[in-house]
Parts: sequence; structure tokens; C-alpha cells
Amino acid sequence: MTSCIQHLIAPHVQDLGGFQARRLLPSEAVTLVGPFIFFDHLGPAVFPPGKGVDVRPHPHINLATVTYLFEGAFLHRDSEGNVQEIRPGAVNWMTAGRGIVHSERSPDEERNKEATLHGIQTWVALPDEHEETDPWFRHHPAADLPIWEEAGVAFTLIAGEAYGRTSPVQTFSPILYLDVQLAPGTQFTLPGDYSEQAVYSVTSGLRLNGVTLEQHRLAVLVPGTSVEIASDSAARCIIVGGEPIGKRHKWWNFVSSRPERIEQAKRDWQEGRFAAVPDEAEFIPLPEEPLRKPEQPL
Repeated sequence: MTSCIQHLIAPHVQDLGGFQARRLLPSEAVTLVGPFIFFDHLGPAVFPPGKGVDVRPHPHINLATVTYLFEGAFLHRDSEGNVQEIRPGAVNWMTAGRGIVHSERSPDEERNKEATLHGIQTWVALPDEHEETDPWFRHHPAADLPIWEEAGVAFTLIAGEAYGRTSPVQTFSPILYLDVQLAPGTQFTLPGDYSEQAVYSVTSGLRLNGVTLEQHRLAVLVPGTSVEIASDSAARCIIVGGEPIGKRHKWWNFVSSRPERIEQAKRDWQEGRFAAVPDEAEFIPLPEEPLRKPEQPL
């Protein structure tokens, strides 16, 4: 590792049915960065006319899902009755709390043409006192987010606080979520404002304190370090971070501080006790794995 990088994480490629995702979190080396417990880089995937994404209804508990797209569109539906299309630069934040079910599909407009899907999906673990909050969903158009440029570097603050600015996206703990695009020959400094921070290289060309960061790598930074991020070519990175949230357990789509809560969620989904998504007849079954007893480690 370099003087500023504590862990360097390579992606695990997942087939999500018709397209691929690069999964960086959780990894063997790092489970969480701040409250971020899941980080997927979706695509870019190109779909011919008549094809698209169909993520059938599935459940979540004790976390928030965050969708942010570079290209393409998703149509979100959930068991609270929310229906929302998301386009590039906007934010869909869904707080699962005590439990929610949602689907994500390509809108009809996207299916009628060749369409590209490219973006980031993350899960944010909720603090202990908010894990069982009532579920809710909010959409934030791109125009509502803090967007600024300094010396050829364009910033979008997706969530949290950075550089004296605050995103309108409601969060439950200190968080940093930035989309940064660098013009050729530019640089910026990322201060060590949060206890845990990481830089993801969406593109090639990035250097951290002069050291090349290979494309599709998540560099978990040494706590408290200020890092100079530069590029000689056009480049893009995603920065995530925040304050530690405590140990979390993850199984399938469930995250919780309590293993027994995940076991309950498994039984609830298997036995049909989650609310249904209106206008959806399909669902993703519970994966075929024996239900663990609460005392067994995950």
C-alpha cells in the first residue's frame, strides 16, 4: 500500500441477469467504509431494442439503498406505493427501515431503443436507533444537488457534507458521497474530514498522491490523511465515506446489527409477510440456503 491507501480492493464481477456489476463492498478486507456496506458499479451495459433490466421485487431491512446513474434509466416501484423513474445525475434514496420491497426495471421508453445503463448502487447501513424506522422513499432531481466546478474539476455532492456544502438528501449518520469529474491536467485535494473514506476509479487515469489508481479499484484511505487526486486525461471517480456505524451482518438483501433480525427477515420473506409491490406479480424467492439459527455466526 502507499502512504495514503490502507486497502486496495479489486471488484468481484456479478452477473445480474443480462448485465454485469462490479462489486467492491463488502470485500474480504473491508466490510464497511463509514456507513457504506455495499458498493456496485453497474455496467456500462448496452441493451438492444426490446431488452432491458428486470430486477423483480425483493426485500430489504435496516438499511437505505441509493441509486445514482451516469447513463440510462430505472423505474423504481416499492411496497409503500412509490413509483419513480430515475435519470442520470438524480438520486433515489430508499430507507428500508423495518422492511420494504421494491423492483427496478427499464422504463418502456428505454426498451423501445438501444439503451445504455451505467451507474452506481450503494447500500447505507442505518444507525442502531434507526434500523427499525418506518420505510420511506425520496427522489432528488439532479438540479437539486450541490454541483460546482473548481479549476477544471466538476463536483456533485450526492449525499452528506463536503467542501462547505450540504446535500438535501436526508441521511441518518455523518456521510460523504461525491461524484468528481476531472478535465485533463487537473487535480483537487480531498481532505481527511471523515474517519473512513475511499476513492473508486470509475475510469482510468487517476493518481492518488502521485500513485496511479487502476480503473475499477476502490482505494480505502488511511484515516485522517489529505489526498491529492489528479489526472492527465479526462477521468471520473466516486468518493464515499463517513463515520463508523458499528458491526453489521449481511445476508442476501438483508443488513442488520443483529443476526437474529436477519433470520426473522428470512422467515418473513419465505412466508409472505412482507408487503407486496402494487402492479407487480413477480418476486425473487429466498435463496436456497438453510435458515441459520440466531446463535450461528453469519
